[in-house]
Amino acid sequence: MANFAFIDSQNVYRAICEQRWKIDYAKFRNYLHSKFQVKNAYYFIGYVSTNQSLYTVLQEAGFILVFKPTLDINGKIKGNVDTELVLKAMIEYENYQKAVIVSGDGDFYCLIEYLEKNDKLEKIIVPDINGYSSLLRKYSGYIMGMNDLREKLEYKKRQASPRD
Repeated sequence: MANFAFIDSQNVYRAICEQRWKIDYAKFRNYLHSKFQVKNAYYFIGYVSTNQSLYTVLQEAGFILVFKPTLDINGKIKGNVDTELVLKAMIEYENYQKAVIVSGDGDFYCLIEYLEKNDKLEKIIVPDINGYSSLLRKYSGYIMGMNDLREKLEYKKRQASPRD
C-alpha cells in the first residue's frame, strides 16, 4: 500500500509567494513520490474558470485536483478547502498506508491528531517553517519546511541556448 498526499493549495501558494519564489509543480510531485512514496497527491483548490492553464499544469504534473466552488466577495475570491481535505483524507483512509499533509494550517490539527494516533501520519510539510500554526508544534517530529526545498523545487525559466 502506498502513501497519499493531501495538499492545501491556498496555504502553499500564499507562503511560497511570501518567500518570493515560485514552485515547479512537476518537481514538487516528483519529490513527493521519491521522498515519501506518494502514489496519489490530492491538490485541493478553489475553482476559478480563468485558471484553466494552472489546472492543466497541475494535472500534467500528476496531481489529482479536488475543486471547491468559490465565491466572489467584494472582488476577493474565497474558496476555503479545509473541509474537503479532511473529508477526502478520511474517505481514502483505508486506501493509503500513511498520509503526507502539506499545510501549516492549524485547522488540520484534529486530522493530524487522528492520523498520528492511528500510525497513519508520515509527514507534515509546512510551506514556511517560520510561519505555521502553533497548534502543530506538538507534532514537530513530523514537520519539515518547504523553505529548505527551494533549491530542489523552485521554478526556473529555461535559459535560451546559443542555438535558439
